Amino acid sequence: MSIWERISVIVQAIGQSGMEAVDRLIGYVTAPGGGRGERSVAFTVAMIALAAKMAKADGVVTGDEEIAFLDVFEIPRGEERNVARLFNLAKQDVAGFEVYAARLAGLFPDDMEIRVDILDVLFHIAKADGVVHEHEVAYLARVAEIFGLEPREFDRLLARHTRQGADPYLVLGLETSASNDEARRHYRRLVAENHPDRLIARGVPEEFLRIANDRMAAINAAYSKISAERGL
Repeated sequence: MSIWERISVIVQAIGQSGMEAVDRLIGYVTAPGGGRGERSVAFTVAMIALAAKMAKADGVVTGDEEIAFLDVFEIPRGEERNVARLFNLAKQDVAGFEVYAARLAGLFPDDMEIRVDILDVLFHIAKADGVVHEHEVAYLARVAEIFGLEPREFDRLLARHTRQGADPYLVLGLETSASNDEARRHYRRLVAENHPDRLIARGVPEEFLRIANDRMAAINAAYSKISAERGL
């Protein structure tokens, strides 16, 4: 059963009521089974639910916001309706986004990398209309705090997604005092850590791997700036 078919089953089981939807979502996602397939479902559910809450962060949900995530990623034909239903279920839930963020973070205990992956996807959705709005930055910053990210790590995400000509050292998480050899080693480590196969192993569905391509593009661009500055 594909990820999207699993999501269809989850949506149908939960029903239309928004009451305690977050608890029922968590219950179905964490049903016995385990394995990479279940982690992929959990990742997808977390992303869609938090995207719905982000769209509602300013109190107004526009039609463009509702379909932004459908445009950002490739969802199989015929499955858009189920994804949209899950989006609306989370959007209408009485639970606030902080409750969702806390409960969804619990799906990945002691796994900061995949929490960063979720935030990376949310940034992609936030900028789907060409700009990340202030209320979206505030929302993402609060989710990052609940996820346990260090402020500097969030600043790296923000720089990579929103700031033209961003500080390349900030994007790479590299100290300006690093030697040339340290800069090279750090860059190579980032390339290895962000290989698409690594993301798949963490449970990121293949449909979302454009985040890996965009992340690598930002890493390469930042390192190119540093290389040019240092004459590497």
